[in-house]
Parts: sequence; structure tokens; C-alpha cells
Amino acid sequence: MHFRTLLFSSLSLLALATAVHAEDLAEAPQDSQEEVVITGSGYRVTKDAVMSHVDVMTRAELGQKPAGGIGDTLAYRPGIRSSGFAPGASRPVIRGLEGFRVLVLNNGMGAVDVSSLSPDHAVATSPTEAKRIEVLRGPSALAYGGNAIGGVVNIVDDRIPSQAALKPVEGTLTAQASSVDQGLQGSLNLKTGTGPWVFTVDAFKRTSEDYDTPVAPSLDPADTRTRQTNSATDMRNLGAGVSYIGDKGYGGLSYKTTDYTYGVAVNDAVEIDLHQARWDARGQVAVNLAGFNRLDAAVGYSDYHHAEIEDGEIGTQFFSKGSEARFALVRDSVGKVSGTLGVSGFDRDFQAVGGEAFVPSTRTSQAGLFTQYRYDAGVWGIEGGVRVDRTSISADGFDRDFDAVSASVGGFYRPNDHGFIGLALTRAERAPSEVELLADGPHEGTGEYVIGDAGFRIETGSSLELTGHWLIDHDNRFAVDAHVFASRFDHFIDLRPTGAEEDGLPVFQYVQTDADLYGLELEASTRLFDWRGQTVRMEAAYDYVHGETGLGPVVRLPPQALTVKLESAGPRWKSHLEVRGVADRDAELGDFETATQGYVTVNLFTSYKLSSLSGATVYAEVRNLTDAEMREATSATKDLVVGPGRNVRAGLVWNF
Repeated sequence: MHFRTLLFSSLSLLALATAVHAEDLAEAPQDSQEEVVITGSGYRVTKDAVMSHVDVMTRAELGQKPAGGIGDTLAYRPGIRSSGFAPGASRPVIRGLEGFRVLVLNNGMGAVDVSSLSPDHAVATSPTEAKRIEVLRGPSALAYGGNAIGGVVNIVDDRIPSQAALKPVEGTLTAQASSVDQGLQGSLNLKTGTGPWVFTVDAFKRTSEDYDTPVAPSLDPADTRTRQTNSATDMRNLGAGVSYIGDKGYGGLSYKTTDYTYGVAVNDAVEIDLHQARWDARGQVAVNLAGFNRLDAAVGYSDYHHAEIEDGEIGTQFFSKGSEARFALVRDSVGKVSGTLGVSGFDRDFQAVGGEAFVPSTRTSQAGLFTQYRYDAGVWGIEGGVRVDRTSISADGFDRDFDAVSASVGGFYRPNDHGFIGLALTRAERAPSEVELLADGPHEGTGEYVIGDAGFRIETGSSLELTGHWLIDHDNRFAVDAHVFASRFDHFIDLRPTGAEEDGLPVFQYVQTDADLYGLELEASTRLFDWRGQTVRMEAAYDYVHGETGLGPVVRLPPQALTVKLESAGPRWKSHLEVRGVADRDAELGDFETATQGYVTVNLFTSYKLSSLSGATVYAEVRNLTDAEMREATSATKDLVVGPGRNVRAGLVWNF
């Protein structure tokens, strides 16, 4: 199926929906507040004044999203896809980059799990925990170092409260059920204390069974299954926190434990049992020092373990223990100049035990120094930053240090109150990971025998991004957000087949080459009309990325996609029809890639606020209305794992 067909199908369905529902649709009053993006411990910048693409998902959006991992939660955003190994394991793919080039953080601190090690390893955090999720790219991610060369996903929670409760007890309760997998999900977040002591408690539980599929999961003609076997999940999070909030700032401590069991889908005999305990301390205090007006500090410790259970017996086990600290002086909203100066560091001990221990036990340490400044004269402005890191990786018979320097510079221009144009140049250096350096063994999860190279050099990526925001009027009558980017990588680390076989598995070896990626992301929205207290809006989003290396195309590259949404919003009712078309990926494939057929999927959603005082909203959705076959080109298991079929889900969000 060609993308033109997908495009015309999407637009035709949208036009039909507009004609059918024009008399029933409508608009909520616009929120006059500007959304603020907080880039880690840095200064605040409004979303429409950031010089690179930044996505923000709020708690209100997250509370009504389908149950799933962080990759699946973000996958509809322009330029973001899911690694989609299995329902229990999904990481974000940003502009065609994933794994060690995309950082998944909790409140600006490393997750200290092993999700980047392999696509069958899950992120040990549920999106439901978050009060907001920020996805940063380009110079916005600079403060996190070279491992953010592809982007940063920062999951921000309220477990350590920075503000007192407005009433004796406040919180959020969510509940959700889905038909395709008999899924049940619930969460509760509570905050109490009007100051100076404030306490929080949160709990989350999600269970699901093997989900129904529109076609047989594998491409084998002999496969007659109508379910994705071994795709069930069971996740539980428990957390608590306490803060002391005073006139000059706050400081607090939190603890969270995660227990997660999920099937890997591609092998009926294997499931993963994951446990993580995490302590965090975080604070902020007002200062008056050398032009800075705030000091941010955070320290965390995590103890992670997961076991791969094979036929009921414990197989390979992975252990990761680590601590991290981050301190930053911030000049925030003081005149025309904002800035930050900080240090960060972490230590992590990794160990794998068992038949699939394809990476030796290693210790990784990193220390970094970063600074970033912005001058905003109103009509124009400039921004720049530098980060220096030393990364040390040691194992039995191996010890190397890597010194990396990353920097960015850019400028912006506001032609009027409605427009913003920014151009930013970023150069980021990334130290190779322990896997890329030292891997040597079979990995059944991906069906590969993986070999690293201990002599790798630092990977360097240079990126140029042109950003434009255009808002015709402040009531959002018409708005456009556009990003065009190009990146060149030296010593790009890629995993490629050698043609050999070891232990009955094809041998894949990490190699260094050069790579070029370029693409664009477009978002547009317009208010069509108002009718009986409702506002009808149309939104569209499109993304495209192309990548070549010295060895051929970048593998598992996301095909272009178009999403069109017709939304009706009012004080109580909010509904939308969403049509998403994903193109074929059948050209410019790697030697070991197979073609992926595109698809069109349709989602229908509605929500109703029970009353203006209760804070409770009920919602319902039919996802994949046409029962389309969805296989993601970004997934290593796309020929064995197909997306869920038609799904009816319903839920409740109660803010009290």
C-alpha cells in the first residue's frame, strides 16, 4: 500500500466524519496560560520559544491514554515511534535513533535499568506515574550529555512535592479497562499537608492477558493463531515521599518499588520478572550568588534486577545498581539573561549471570560539567551551551576512559507576536556503551550472537535544526509548528550481520561507520467553527526521516506517517476522531531487513466531565476501529508480533 493511498484514505475518512458530525460537534474555552517546559535543572522557557522540537504530555492527557509502556504512550507524537518488541517492552525511537542514544529519565535522573541494553528489556517506569512527560531533542537535551544525542524522555512525577497541598488531602484516582487483552489498570496519587511538611503516597497496578490480533501474529502461513501468545503483563508500583517546604525552597525524599512480569511474545517459553527499588532526594533553594537566583540539587540510588524465566526456571539474570547526583545553579527569569551552571555524575555496577550473559560484569562512572545560557531581547535572542564529560568503563581485563565535549549555539527571531523562527547547531559526543565495547555471546531475546569492539572511538553527531512556530491569533484560530533537521555522525556505532553463525544463531557485530540523517516534523491545527458551546478543531501531524550509513541504509527506520484528528471540545464533553496512516517501508532496506506493509488505523474517543465541582471525568474509546493489521518497521520482532486488533476501552479520572 503506497503512502499516497494512506494519505487520501485518511483525509477522506476525516472529511466524511466532518460531514456526518458537524451538527453534534463543538469547543472548550482556551487555556490562556502559556505552557512551561523545564529542561532538567535548567531555566524555564515557554514551549513556543524553544529552538528545537519539544513535546509535553500533561497528567490530564496521560490519565486517559491507553495502558502501555513509555514507547507506546509516545508513539503517536511526530518524530517518535515505539521499539515495539512486545507489549511489555517498548522504548521510544526518536528521529530514527534509539537504545543508547535516547535517555529515559525520572525527574532528570537516570533510570538505572537495562532497557537500553536490549529491545526485549522494559523501562522500569509506568507513564501513569508522571504528572508530565517532556521529550527533548537537539540543544534542549544538551545538559544531559552525549548519551542524549538522539533525545531525552524525562518522566516528571510529584512524589517529592515542591508545593504544599491546597486542601487537607488532594490527589488523582484513575481506572481503566480494555477488551482486546482483558486489561485492568488503576492508580492512586495522594498528597497531604499544607506545609511546611507535605507527604505523598502513590500506587499503580496493571494486568493484561494475551491480546487479540486481527491476523495471525507471525507471517508464517501455517500460523492460525488469533492471539499474540505470551503477551500478558502484570505491573505494580508503590511509592511514597515527604518534603519540607519553606519560604526559600523545598527539600524532600522519596522511595519507589516496581515489580513487573511480562511475556516476550516471540518465545512462548520465556517471560521476564523485573524488580527495582529506587531512593531519590531532591531540593531547590533560592540564592543570590554571582547572578544566579536558584540552586537545584538531586541525588538518587537504584537497585535493579530482572530474571528471564524459561519454562518456569530462572535463566539469565541482569543486575544493575547505581547512584547519581546533579547540582545546578540557575539564573531563571532575571532580566533578559537566563542560564545554568552545573555538575553531574553517576556510578553504575552491571552484572549478567547465566547462559545469555553476553556482556561481562562492568562498572561505569561518569562526571560532567555543563553550562547553558540564553539572551532574549524580545524580538531576537541567542542561546548556547557546553558540556564536558569523562566516562570510565572497567571490566575484567578492560579499563578505558572517554573524554567527550558537546556544545550548541543558536539564534531566534520573532517577526511579530505570533511568529518564532529559530536555528540551532549542536555537536554532541557519546562514549560507547559497555555492550558496544564488550559484548560477546548469544542473546536469545533478539535471536543474535552479539560481538562488540573494545577499540571503539567516541561517536560524534553534528545536527542543524530549523524551528518555526506560527500562531495566527491568540485564540489558536490557526497554528503551525515545523521542524527541519539534518544530522551527520562520525564513528556511528551500528549493529550489522557478519554472515557467520555461532551457537546456532546469526552473528551480529557492532561496527563504526559514518551516517547521515535528515527529516522533518510538521504539526498544524485550526479552529473550524463554534456551535452550542462546543468548538470544532482539526489537527494534523506529519513526520519523515531518512538515514544512510557507510554500510547502507539506517535499519529499522520509521516510515513517514500522517495523523489527522477532528476534535470537539466543550466545558463537559470532549471527543475526537483520529485517523493515522503509516507508509510502507519496502525500499532502502538493510541487508537483513524485510519489507513492512503500511496501514491506516482509526480511533474514536469521547470523554465527559461529570460536574464542574467533582473533578471526575469518564471516557470511552474504540481503538483500531477497522481491525487493521499493524506492524511497526521500527520493531525487531515485526514479523512475529502484530499490533492489537479492535479494542474497546473505558475509564475514569478523578482529580480531588
